[in-house]
Amino acid sequence: MSRGQRGERSAAPVTVEGLPDAWYRDAVIYELHVRAFADSNGDGIGDFTGLSHKLDYLAELGITAIWLLPFYPSPLRDDGYDIAEYRTVNPDYGDIRAFKRFLAAAHERSLRVITELVVNHTSDQHPWFQRARRAPAGSPERDFYVWSDNADRYADARIIFQDFETSNWTWDPLAEQYFWHRFYSHQPDLNFANPAVEHAVLDVLDHWLDMGVDGLRLDAVPYLHEAEGTSCENLPATHETLKRVRAHMDRSYEGRMLLAEANQWPEDAAAYFGDGDECHMNFHFPVMPRLFMSLRLEHRTPIVDIMDQTPDPPEGGQWATFLRNHDELTLEMVTDEERDLMLRAYASDVEMRINLGIRRRLAPLLGNDRRKIELLNALLFSLPGTPVVYYGDEIGMGDNVYLGDRNGVRTPMQWSADRNAGFSAANPHRLYLPLITEQAYHYESVNVEAQASDPSSLLSWMRQLIALRTRHRVLGRGSIEFLEPENHHVLAFLRALEGEPTLLCVANLSRLAQQVDIDLRDHAGAVPVEAFSNNRFRPIEDRPYPLTLAPYGFFWFTLDVGLAGGDVGLPHLHGSWAEVLRRRAPLARAVAAWLPTRRWYAGKGATLRETVVEEAVPMGADVAILLVRTSYTEGDDHRYAVPVLHVDETRAGPIEQRHVGATIAHLDDGALIDAMVAE
Repeated sequence: MSRGQRGERSAAPVTVEGLPDAWYRDAVIYELHVRAFADSNGDGIGDFTGLSHKLDYLAELGITAIWLLPFYPSPLRDDGYDIAEYRTVNPDYGDIRAFKRFLAAAHERSLRVITELVVNHTSDQHPWFQRARRAPAGSPERDFYVWSDNADRYADARIIFQDFETSNWTWDPLAEQYFWHRFYSHQPDLNFANPAVEHAVLDVLDHWLDMGVDGLRLDAVPYLHEAEGTSCENLPATHETLKRVRAHMDRSYEGRMLLAEANQWPEDAAAYFGDGDECHMNFHFPVMPRLFMSLRLEHRTPIVDIMDQTPDPPEGGQWATFLRNHDELTLEMVTDEERDLMLRAYASDVEMRINLGIRRRLAPLLGNDRRKIELLNALLFSLPGTPVVYYGDEIGMGDNVYLGDRNGVRTPMQWSADRNAGFSAANPHRLYLPLITEQAYHYESVNVEAQASDPSSLLSWMRQLIALRTRHRVLGRGSIEFLEPENHHVLAFLRALEGEPTLLCVANLSRLAQQVDIDLRDHAGAVPVEAFSNNRFRPIEDRPYPLTLAPYGFFWFTLDVGLAGGDVGLPHLHGSWAEVLRRRAPLARAVAAWLPTRRWYAGKGATLRETVVEEAVPMGADVAILLVRTSYTEGDDHRYAVPVLHVDETRAGPIEQRHVGATIAHLDDGALIDAMVAE
């Protein structure tokens, strides 16, 4: 997304065609650990049955996909990423039957499920490794892992966990050789130069996709292969392996997704999309610290610069973005000067630091400042990519940096002020980790129950934000054009997608109120409609558009050309009249954009979460009744019977001139209009 590219492509929104299975581009992903979410049997550890009981909460939150951290048998020396068996469930969390019940229940609620495929390494307790260390050197069994007679091979590879490891090699007394590991010394790396390893990994992939899993996160993919004289990262052989994995998936499964974890600079990370033939999604690690950096500096440059360096994904590809997750806030992909700034600003206590990062949750990082929390979430949800929300951040959970490793951000979910925060009926001393009891974040005050019924709570606000994100398809699939107002405290950009109204996003990164003039002359005549309230602002004219923003304030505006007397911003529904009535999902999106403009619409002031066309009843050759249900972040559903009329374009124009807003959408063979105003 370089500065030069921006100028060339900004005028033309992205066209989305022929990608019916790219569900991940419109998703909001919720990351959780099974053991941290809900305990159903009172042993102090969360499990799949408990998680299944909480699925209604996740559905009401509005997220569309659940990313499960590793739930496989493991010594749990690295939060489950040290896997001892790939094909089953850690007995602490249940069994395969419990997982299948959870998966079915999630799918019943239209929630996708993403699991982990940790392909780079295993636990040293895995049967593969135990077999390898006992097998003769050079045997197929030994060659499942990377071995050496000395520890000076691959000397150019960096040590990633500098706080814990002094070498990437560890001596095994039974094998009488060193084994290679890019992470902890109890996590030996698999040898992907051995075709049998790739075959075994594909068998694991098939096992979970056959069960119905929707996506797989590929952990630590840059490190799959090694080569002397290189950094052992991002090697061509790694990309060849991923192409074979993707081809295998595409041959056997539809609508599934691979998500790469490649903590690299944007250009290197983008390589894991391949030419659309490697991973469907890719985490954008470098953008995350720069969101915090821009907030600290009160300046938009860090965000704009990293987005300038970000290549566009190939067709069907998508970046995944996040504010916090189960690991440290990594500062690997920043300069030394930027790292020092971040550590001074957000980790003044050395206990908050680990490896090259900061082990804190979102709310404590931001001093529990609600305005900052909302602002960074608004940026996360409006910049390109699919947003990932870490469990508990939607209620502002705290952390405990004194628990060791990164366990301080992995404590039990806080459901209520009851015993053990409603997480478990166990004796508090049996909990897998202690609850957060620091005053500002104590579970008795920061919990789901306290916030669910409070319309002013962070949880209620997050529900609104997620609803707006899923409603505005442009945020998941649209192009971005950064604007350059003179006030550097203000970040402003446009998101555009063919068939959708353009969205203007403006954010004040400063602790002080700011006034800004934005050059929107290319959109003269459009009326900005504030997304959260549906309030109309004054029309854009042929001069800079003035806005005043509160400290850490932001706006999302739909630039509605139709309100100003035209219909350029109206969606185009592909297909004939009859075909449009059959395709309920795009029809519902068009109706959702049109409903709030009607005087009789009863949802004004509420945040629309979902609009569903439950039935389209033909009443004649060109007339139909749409039975529409609207759901909101708060309150009961509403139902409407909307009479619609199909007219050709020659009739649509005069009707729209006499009855502004009557046109719902354009069709391939005419227009869809409100039958109540037709003459």
